[in-house]
Amino acid sequence: MLTVAAGNTALQSVLPAIGRSLGLADTAVAAAFSVSALIWTISAPYWARRSERHGTRRMLLLGLGGFIASVGLSGVILTAGIMGWITPLATFGALIVSRLIYGSLGSAAPPAAQAMVAARTKPEERTRALTLLASAFGLGTILGPALAPFFVFPYAGLAGPAYVFAALGALVLFWALRMLPALPVDGGAGGAMAGYPSIGGQGTGATVTAAIGGRTEQVGWRDPRIFIWILVGLIAGHAQAMTGQAMGFLIIDRLALPLDEAQQAIGIVLMIGAGAALLAQWGIIPLLNLAPRQLVLWGCVLAAAGCVSIGFATSLYGLAVAFALSSLGFGFVRPGFTAGASLAVSGAAQSSVAGKVTSINGAAFILGPSIGVGLYELGRPLPYYMAGAAMILLCLYALLKLTPSHPLVSAFQER
Repeated sequence: MLTVAAGNTALQSVLPAIGRSLGLADTAVAAAFSVSALIWTISAPYWARRSERHGTRRMLLLGLGGFIASVGLSGVILTAGIMGWITPLATFGALIVSRLIYGSLGSAAPPAAQAMVAARTKPEERTRALTLLASAFGLGTILGPALAPFFVFPYAGLAGPAYVFAALGALVLFWALRMLPALPVDGGAGGAMAGYPSIGGQGTGATVTAAIGGRTEQVGWRDPRIFIWILVGLIAGHAQAMTGQAMGFLIIDRLALPLDEAQQAIGIVLMIGAGAALLAQWGIIPLLNLAPRQLVLWGCVLAAAGCVSIGFATSLYGLAVAFALSSLGFGFVRPGFTAGASLAVSGAAQSSVAGKVTSINGAAFILGPSIGVGLYELGRPLPYYMAGAAMILLCLYALLKLTPSHPLVSAFQER
């Protein structure tokens, strides 16, 4: 789980510099990941349903194999483009194909891993075990950008991280072939789809709930009990995806660094941002014990302040601090809308709602990156000012709709 997430975010962090070296349009680089996220979102539910049947080991190996093929092929393609062996247009087309492999096959690994863990744990141990598995997935989004600059080797250049993570994936695959048993899923414990692993896309626990929750009641997208929370997640998710994907290009342009030095700066900023989001979810939120409404309101304020600050920042330190502030805010909002949607329904509907929350988290990375980079090409600070404005409006909307007397808020206070 960690390898699959880290390899994707590592490649995501180096592609802005690679795109500039190839002369590709910034929107083309973003489109490569948007296509991958779209295919992941479509394929993940299929693999999740398959995880409830026999053959979880086979699916996990399939997902790992897809990851290795995609990342390794991306490295070869990018090297060919950087060396001038193929044209930038051919490089872009081939890169899209490699990303399709990741989205279609890589999405098989998370639900299969969850199903295998669920089959080998007792019911009272299952939640903790699956939470640990989801944490590895989230940790990968930090390690990928953090490690990528160390793998920019001579000859391989900026494509180096792709080769390294393909090799790491091969080692994990070899270990899995030797060590993982072929076990059927135990009863009703299966696997659930995981959100697309992207910069700023840390999990919120919804995947774990979907894997162990009941499946007796289905909840619609426009159900009044969850609609407000789903809308909050959709807007905040797109704002986060917009700002995260454009950050690499902003660092290159605003700091005016050579591409190899810019890659180190990109890794630092993205790592600090991901760390701030996880600090919120793993440390600050449990410490303060905030209600979902408070998480959404404070998160919107912090994210808006961070986004606007990014628009003004002119140094590496300023960009890192501002991005950390925005990531901290988004780190509040994501579990806020997840918890709010969960508390709004009964226990029988938990799996249905958790599946929708996971889908929202993944859907934000389909159009969000392309929108953000498109706005960036119109005006460099534009995606950050737009995201800041969206978060302010979202805060006002939540303040008006989620009043202390609102039935959903009152229900939480009673519980």
